[in-house]
Amino acid sequence: MTGGLGADVRLLVLGAAVSSERERAAQVDFASFFPDDHGPVSRDDGPRHATASALVFDPTLTRTLLVFHAKGQFWVQPGGHLEAGDLSIADAALRELREETGVVVSGLAEPLVYDLDHHALSSAFGRCASHLDIGVAVVVSDDTALIVSNESEDVRWWPIDALPVQVPDGFPRRVRRLRDRLMN
Repeated sequence: MTGGLGADVRLLVLGAAVSSERERAAQVDFASFFPDDHGPVSRDDGPRHATASALVFDPTLTRTLLVFHAKGQFWVQPGGHLEAGDLSIADAALRELREETGVVVSGLAEPLVYDLDHHALSSAFGRCASHLDIGVAVVVSDDTALIVSNESEDVRWWPIDALPVQVPDGFPRRVRRLRDRLMN
């Protein structure tokens, strides 16, 4: 699994849109894990590894779809570990979206709108110490029927300007940054 997905991560890291020192630091951090096409893309590659997520927006770009993560006990975008059948980070993000919410998206527009977020995890996540998450922006109709997976306790649309209190540090900034990139 490492070669293809590792190469995809490396290309996304090298091509990441950087408009602040925080984003530059994230790019440098990710590059240190992916100096070539064989970085950590599987949870078997160690406690720090890549994940893919879908930051989902409604067509008006005023709401986002979040899941209440059972292990973490917070609201967050659908996402998770990369799997052997994933052809790309975008493919993994769309698979996670489908598994965690029931929302099916057949493909994403190019160029891909995404961001890089390396975040530490609590002991509730077992041997995973941190995730190098690549969040992919997705726009879908907000009238799609939703499901709640066994990894979540709830799935719900939230106004971007009124996100729930129980979100990871920096999450509102991440959502707004991707929304702003979609608007440009």
